[in-house]
Amino acid sequence: MVAKEEEFTGNLKKQLVKLFDASLKLTVPDEPSVKPLVEVGKFEDYQCNNAMGLWSKVKGKGTQFTRPLAVAEALVTNLPTCDMVESCSVAQPGYVNVVLSAQWMAKSIENMLINGIETWAPTLSVKRAVVDFSSPNIAKKMHVGHLRSTIIGDTIARMLEYSNVEVLRRNHVGDWGTQFGMLIEYLFEKFPDSNSAMETAIEDIQSLYKPSKTKFDADLDFKRKAQQAVVRLQGGDPVYHKTWEKLCEISRADYAEIYQRLRVELEEKGESFYKPYIANMIEELNSKGLVEESDGARVMFIKDFKNPCMLVKSDGGFTYDTTDLAALWYRLNEEKAEWIIYVTDAGQQEHFDRFFKAARQVGWLPDNDETYPRVSHVKFGVVKGEDGKRFRNRDREIVPLADLLDEAKTRSKAALIERALAKEKEWTPEELDQTAEAIGYGAVKYADLMNNISTDYKFSYDKMLNDKGNTAVYLLYAHARICSIIKKSGKDIDELKKTGKLALDHANERALGLHLLQFAETVEEACTKLLPHILCEYLYDLSEHSTKFYSNCQVNGSAEETSRLLLCEATAIVMRKCFHLLGITPVYKI
Repeated sequence: MVAKEEEFTGNLKKQLVKLFDASLKLTVPDEPSVKPLVEVGKFEDYQCNNAMGLWSKVKGKGTQFTRPLAVAEALVTNLPTCDMVESCSVAQPGYVNVVLSAQWMAKSIENMLINGIETWAPTLSVKRAVVDFSSPNIAKKMHVGHLRSTIIGDTIARMLEYSNVEVLRRNHVGDWGTQFGMLIEYLFEKFPDSNSAMETAIEDIQSLYKPSKTKFDADLDFKRKAQQAVVRLQGGDPVYHKTWEKLCEISRADYAEIYQRLRVELEEKGESFYKPYIANMIEELNSKGLVEESDGARVMFIKDFKNPCMLVKSDGGFTYDTTDLAALWYRLNEEKAEWIIYVTDAGQQEHFDRFFKAARQVGWLPDNDETYPRVSHVKFGVVKGEDGKRFRNRDREIVPLADLLDEAKTRSKAALIERALAKEKEWTPEELDQTAEAIGYGAVKYADLMNNISTDYKFSYDKMLNDKGNTAVYLLYAHARICSIIKKSGKDIDELKKTGKLALDHANERALGLHLLQFAETVEEACTKLLPHILCEYLYDLSEHSTKFYSNCQVNGSAEETSRLLLCEATAIVMRKCFHLLGITPVYKI
């Protein structure tokens, strides 16, 4: 069977799946539901694993095949011919091994160099998604506990955006809860007759939080007043609302500085934003017979869960359940989101399990997890210190996020100065500051993202700022080295892209080229599984392939200089796109 020439659309695996799908239809026409099982090969570039499973399906049905190997041979025979595939072979007990054409691979990389890395963007079935991440509580400083949600959520949003999904980045801040009743009531008691003194005190929220929390925990009368203050705030009391607005304004300024440093973009739509939608949301649930009275509160019982969703407390106040349901209704009906992704710590898993079940019980979501609209909870583990306990400073206090970033930048700058002295290089003050920031912040992000997010990880400045091994520092240096090779050539790389030809004749050239072409399928896998560490693994392997390439293949001054410079440029482009997706700023000088 002959197929027309396949133009590379970015995803090698998907194109091979199309070819094997055509072969399967010819090989086993009576088994139309069989899907191609294609994966990166153990011995060659790719392999198809269908033959063994197919044999178990067709044997005893009058089939022409006598064993799995015969099925594999038929799959090869019926595979459409195309420029992409150089050859196929079969191996016991029935694997089909695929070798790609080096010439086709080189041409595909050339096309990317001319048309841009966006041509390799994955194509997903979803068009609009909400990513709910970071979400600190107003009136508290951001600390190390907010690091993971902010970094992981930003990377997921970036990967989806690269895949041409419209992403609504939502900061569902806690701006309506008990801490506000506590703070406002404390302010009213401390400054009963002086608005100016109270406004001055508000400027330092952190100095207010600890004494107000201490009093809340120890004084039952104050606790009752604080809880009632929340109800008044949620009810729109103008006196409480004015103080609340000032508290929110000051907190936002603190958060904005952190987000700017991390280069994270978010649109705040906190709990209070959904107040106008709560009444109608509860009425919809009530009309479906799902709202019940329980000890003066209005609740919704959820099948298989002991605790109900608390919609309205006995004192008239609202809860996380209320605002989360109202937010979901808004995201589905007003924002028309198809996929809503929540990025929080694993400790909230039970809440989200119950919340998602409630949404299905109401009829807002389908019964399965794969059909759109869908919701996903990306749950992450705890950041621990090197002692294995929750990461804290020497005073055993939770580390403010600003302090953590300052320390990473300071250590990075010291290492750069030491390296410059050893190599007799000089930095301008601006270069040094920008590079220290890129490496320091990048190291913090990568150390988090390289782990499977569901697990805890140990925070170590020494490990994350090491220039050897799987660290951002090593990867950033690898990128800088490639850029240095290109710069030292003195060639106009943009002109070479138009006129030069790329060849993948050496084994290390071919291995690097193949890995470059696997970029799109890697991003797609990381997107669909919501696992950023998959992209980190790809980036580290890419740097290893590139190191082997330029260690074993002379670039500048060689007969293959033009081709190898183009391969260096393609590698640098893909590395920079990986850095972008991970929220890391690349460096060009080391």
